[in-house]
Amino acid sequence: MELNENADIDTSQIEDQRGGGGGGGGGFGGFGGLPIPIGGGGVVGIVIFLLVAVVGGYFGVHKLGGSGSSTGLNQKCTASDKLKQLDCRNALYVNSIQAFWAKATPQYFGKTYQKSPTVFFSNRVKTGCGAADSGTGPFYCPADNKVYIDLTFYKLLADQLGAPGEFAQPYVLAHEYGHHIQDGVGIEAKMRLAQQSASSSQKNLLSVKLELQADCFAGVWAKGASDTTSANGQRIFKSLTATDIQQGIETAGKIGDDTLQQRSGQTINPAEFTHGTSADRQKWFSRGYNSGTPTNCDTFAAGAVNPGD
Repeated sequence: MELNENADIDTSQIEDQRGGGGGGGGGFGGFGGLPIPIGGGGVVGIVIFLLVAVVGGYFGVHKLGGSGSSTGLNQKCTASDKLKQLDCRNALYVNSIQAFWAKATPQYFGKTYQKSPTVFFSNRVKTGCGAADSGTGPFYCPADNKVYIDLTFYKLLADQLGAPGEFAQPYVLAHEYGHHIQDGVGIEAKMRLAQQSASSSQKNLLSVKLELQADCFAGVWAKGASDTTSANGQRIFKSLTATDIQQGIETAGKIGDDTLQQRSGQTINPAEFTHGTSADRQKWFSRGYNSGTPTNCDTFAAGAVNPGD
């Protein structure tokens, strides 16, 4: 994968809140909309994250402070060495993902795409879904329509979860923007409504279907990523190879519920899955990439996803 040094980086799509100590302890709860993280225990695999989100209870929220600023990021991302900077590369990934869905959303869903900022934070952050910390992993908050990530997550992904490839990073972001698409076209709300009258096992299965569809949408973006352009009309990617796509597939496999449960010393329990098995996550990312169209990502169709597969 090679990014184009001539592509402008639109840092207005990033809210840089790094360097602060914002947010209270305790986890999500008490706010409208559940956060949707990249993996089943905030990827750490200690607890099942959505369970914590549901029963989190009361916690304090403090005003976010810090030295990070989008103005400083803009200066950094116009410098000659901008593509050597982790945050600038991730800003450009966000640009590509949103450029793709700005065209694909009206084409396939008949709706106008609404841009969603990605929030870079460190340690803790206040969100429309409540307070979060870095242990949550990357997530999308439907309540404020924003993607959140502490960029140090990529080190954990590489060093502890075994997914060091560069393409792991845009895959993670594309998955979260898949949730933004679901939110914008009504899929997420429909799923939450269905969960209200579902049994515990069916609630988990519906969550799995939502997550696998986000993986599929990430694959759809990956198929079209090489054609996305920046504000100045330059292609964002100079090259995107089969090796890059394989890195995305391998990353999906590292954060399946079964794999994370094993890593944390738990017995594999399909009844507690919220994101799907490693095999399923790889399957649906690949389906999105191979088809290149979100209409082939209907994980909610009868028989499309079965628990424990």
